[in-house]
Amino acid sequence: MPSVVNERVVQLYPLSNYTFGTKEPQYEKDASVAARFQRMRDEYASIGMRKTVEGVLLVHEHNLPHVLLLQLGTSFFKLPGVEVAPGEDEVECLKTCLSETLGRQGDTIHWGVDEMICNWWRPNYEPPQYPYIPPHVTKPKEHRRLFLVRLPERAMFAVPRNYKLVAAPLFELYDNSNGYGPVISALPQNLSRFSYVYA
Repeated sequence: MPSVVNERVVQLYPLSNYTFGTKEPQYEKDASVAARFQRMRDEYASIGMRKTVEGVLLVHEHNLPHVLLLQLGTSFFKLPGVEVAPGEDEVECLKTCLSETLGRQGDTIHWGVDEMICNWWRPNYEPPQYPYIPPHVTKPKEHRRLFLVRLPERAMFAVPRNYKLVAAPLFELYDNSNGYGPVISALPQNLSRFSYVYA
């Protein structure tokens, strides 16, 4: 009897297929978390809820999926992503962000952005986020969408000097919100619906 569920198969290439250089530092728009929330508050009246898109880049080491994360300092990790301006296409916005963050000047990397993994919502101007809109919240302040990014078989990344690009295995992220925050630590569950083929 044929399966009624179509399982999505994702091809992963080894981390050793990719080379890493450096480029000029890139700085956040906001100098602190408090400044970020203040800007969100200031912009809410004119543009409404902030929309953010982030990319989940997967490689493998020893047939174990790893997520490429940007590390700032010793303990802050983030996915490459960007705020989406009103009227901007989310996928094109993310591709541009990935090229600006990790691409080399004059080199075009084909970013295969075609599948949304999950949604996260920020109910107010504070750190907590949820994978659903709490029932008492009618006007969330931020909507984050995470997309799976299929990498080419080989590429050279140029990492801003103030960041490190680290490959974190899924088992290290799992249930580790203290180390990676709720969004990144939930990736193993969100990615479990895919099957992986290791090149």
